[in-house]
Amino acid sequence: MDSFRKNITKAKRIVIKIGSSSLTHKETKRLDLLKLEKLVRIIADLHNSKKEVILVSSGAIAVGRAKMGLSAKMSLSKKQACAAVGQAQLISIYQRIFSEYNQTAAQVLMTKNTITNEVSRKNAENTFSELLNLGVIPIVNENDTVSTDEIKFGDNDRLSAIVAAITGADLLILLSDIDGLYTDDPNVNRNAKLIHTVEKVTDKYKHMAKSTSSSDVGTGGMAAKIAAASIATSAGCDMVIANGDDVLTISSILEGNDVGTLFVNNEDREFDINECL
Repeated sequence: MDSFRKNITKAKRIVIKIGSSSLTHKETKRLDLLKLEKLVRIIADLHNSKKEVILVSSGAIAVGRAKMGLSAKMSLSKKQACAAVGQAQLISIYQRIFSEYNQTAAQVLMTKNTITNEVSRKNAENTFSELLNLGVIPIVNENDTVSTDEIKFGDNDRLSAIVAAITGADLLILLSDIDGLYTDDPNVNRNAKLIHTVEKVTDKYKHMAKSTSSSDVGTGGMAAKIAAASIATSAGCDMVIANGDDVLTISSILEGNDVGTLFVNNEDREFDINECL
C-alpha cells in the first residue's frame, strides 16, 4: 500500500457519489433495488464505525421517467416533471432502507444559486454541519425540478465535488460506469491503460478525458469527472473514480486497495469555489 492510498484509510468525512447508470438496471432503466440496499448497508456500516458520510445520488429523472413510461428524449419541462416524481420515490426508498439499519437520512436539494449566493452557501454549510453533528446521513441531489440551464450544476460529479469542498470532506468517491481514468477510451482502444494515481490534475489529464458518457441515463462523462477532481483536490480532498457495478468497491477503497484512479489532494490556499461554477 503506497502512502497516498494509506492516507485514504484515515478519511473521516466521506462524500460518495453514485450515478444513475449505477443505480438502475441496464435493460429497464428501473431502480436496481438489490444494489441500492447494498449501498445503504455499506454506508450505514461506515457510519457505525464513526465515519461521516454524505451521499450524492443521481437517479431522480431516470426513476421518474421509468415510473411515467417516458422515453429518454424529453423536453425540459417533462424532465422537471419526471424529477419531481422520481425524487419523491427515490428519497422514500432511501429513507425506508436506512431506517432498517437504524439510520436517519435527510434530503438536501441544491442548485448553482445555492453556492453562488454567499448567504445561501453559508446556510448550506451550516445545514450540512448540523446534520452531520446530529448523526444524520445527508442525501444530496441537484434540484432538477426547478433547475434551468442558468442555475444547473450540469452533472452530479461537479455537484459532489462542490459538496466535498464546502463540507471539508477528506475523501470523495465517484462511483461510475467505468473503472477509472484511462490513457484513452477503453471502449474503442483495447490498449488503453488504467491510470492508478494522479498526483496533480494538469492539462495533460484534462485533454485525456472524454466529454461523453457511455450511459443514456447519466449526464457526466470523464471530462466532468476530471473537472470534479480539480475542484475536490484544490479544496484539499482526495478523490477516487471507481466502477459502481459492485458497491463493495467502497469498502475496498477505504481499505487502501489499489482500486480505480486516485486523485491526490493538492490544497490551494487561493481556492475560490465560485470560479468552479
